[in-house]
Amino acid sequence: MEFVAINWWTILAAVVSSFVVGGVWYSPALFINQWLEMAGVEKAKFNAGMPRALIGDLIASIVMALILNQVLVSSGAVEFPSGLLVTFLLWLGFVASVLLSSVTYEQKPVRYFTINAGYRLIVMMIMATVLTLWR
Repeated sequence: MEFVAINWWTILAAVVSSFVVGGVWYSPALFINQWLEMAGVEKAKFNAGMPRALIGDLIASIVMALILNQVLVSSGAVEFPSGLLVTFLLWLGFVASVLLSSVTYEQKPVRYFTINAGYRLIVMMIMATVLTLWR
């Protein structure tokens, strides 16, 4: 397997999309209050840790976009439908399965899993859309 050429503009767009989705998904209008309660995190403590969390999320989003791009190109899934299928399978096999086992061991509600896994699914699908449509 060879490393593919990187279009940094598409990577940037994929990373920005992750932050946009996260800002909406974990907003008061959607899931932040439920998530905080199920995670057992106080709002003040959450807010205090936001700068560090955002830096970690930025690094994770860059890595995710770069690796997803590599996998899509290496697997030949560079068209929109095949890119979405490969991304869904990656999410199912590596993200959802890991999140599910961590939720069961931590004895969190299934809703906690659906909030976190749903966010990651949407982010990955949008990243795949950006990476396959903007070459």
